[in-house]
Amino acid sequence: MAEAQSTDLVQLVALLGAGVVAVPVFKRVGLGSVIGYLAAGIAIGPFGLGLFTDPQAILHVAELGVVMFLFVIGLEMRPSRLWGLRREIFGLGVAQVVVCGAILTGAGILAGLPPAAAFVAGMGFVLTSTATVMQLLDERGETASPAGQRIVSILLLEDLSIVPLIAAVVLLGTTHADEHALPFWQSGLIALAAVAAVVAAGRWLLNPMFRILARANAREVMTAAALLVVLGAALVMQLSGLSMAMGAFLAGVLLSESSFRHQLEADIEPFRGLLLGLFFLGVGMSLDLRVLVLDWEYILAALAGYMVLKAIGIALVARLFRTDMRESLTRAAMMAQGGEFAFVLYSAAVAGGGIDGRLNAILTATVLLSMALTPLT
Repeated sequence: MAEAQSTDLVQLVALLGAGVVAVPVFKRVGLGSVIGYLAAGIAIGPFGLGLFTDPQAILHVAELGVVMFLFVIGLEMRPSRLWGLRREIFGLGVAQVVVCGAILTGAGILAGLPPAAAFVAGMGFVLTSTATVMQLLDERGETASPAGQRIVSILLLEDLSIVPLIAAVVLLGTTHADEHALPFWQSGLIALAAVAAVVAAGRWLLNPMFRILARANAREVMTAAALLVVLGAALVMQLSGLSMAMGAFLAGVLLSESSFRHQLEADIEPFRGLLLGLFFLGVGMSLDLRVLVLDWEYILAALAGYMVLKAIGIALVARLFRTDMRESLTRAAMMAQGGEFAFVLYSAAVAGGGIDGRLNAILTATVLLSMALTPLT
C-alpha cells in the first residue's frame, strides 16, 4: 500500500513539475501556455518518460477544467447580452457547422472513405476545441471583445450540436445500437426538461441560497457552494445527454446578475486554472507516437487537408455574414483545429461500427496534432 501511495505521489509531483517547468519556458519564447502543457504531457506520458500509462483517466478528471472555464465565461454574459448574440449562435454558428461539415465530408469521400465514415470524420473535426480557443482568447484578453463573443457563440452552438451528431452516428453505424437506448424524441424531451430544471434553480433558488450562506461568514462554505453549483449543473446536463460545459455555462449566465458574481468567480478561478492545465497535459499524453510512425503520411495529409479546408469554410461563412477580412482570417486561424468532442464522436462511431479502430487512431492523432498546432497561429 505504501508503494502505491509513493507511485501516486510521484505522478502528482510529475504533473505539477511538468507544468511549472514547461509553461513559463514556452510562454517566454512566445509559444503560449497551451503548447507548453501539450509538450509537457508528451514528455511525461506513455511515449515519453512513461510516468503515466492511462492518460484517459487524467483527461476524464481534467474535463472539469473546461466545465469551470465555461462557468466563468457564463458569469460574464448577462441574459440580455446572450439574447443579443442569438443571431451569432443560431445563425453564424449553424452556418459554420453546416458549411464546414459539408466541405470536410466531401473531402473524405474524395479521399476514398465510405460516405458514413467520411461524415463521422469530417463532423468530428468540425467541433472546435472549446478549451484551446477559450484559453487563447483569455490569454489575448479578447474574450469580452465583439469578435471574441462571436467565437464564443459559435463554440456554444458546436457544444449543442454534439447531441444530434451522436444520434446520427448511431443511425449510420453498421452494427445495431444499444437496444435499451431511448428513442431520439424521448432523449430530446429529457434534455429540454434538464435545461428547464437548471433555469428554474438558477432563477429562484441560487440567489436565496447564497444570501443564507453569506450570513454564515464562512468563506470555505461559499467556495464549496460555488463548486456545487458548477458541478451540479454539469451533472444534470450530462445525465440528460447534453454537454457538461453547456450546463456550467447556463449556470454562470443565470448567476451573472447576482450580487455574488465576483466572489463566485474568485472562488472558482484557482480550480479552473489548475484543471484546465491538467486537461492539456492529458491531451499531450494521449498522442500515440506509434500511430504517428506507422501512418504518418495519412495523418499529415488529413491534418493539412482538414485544417486548410475548415479554415476556408470558416472564412467563407464569416464573409457571408459581412465580417471584415481581418476578423475572418483570425477566426479561421483560431478555429481551424478539431476538438475534444471529436473523441466522443469517434468513440461512439467505433462502438456503432461506423469506423474501425485504425481509422479512429488516425483521426484521433489528427485532431490532437491540430490542437497542438493552433496555439502557434
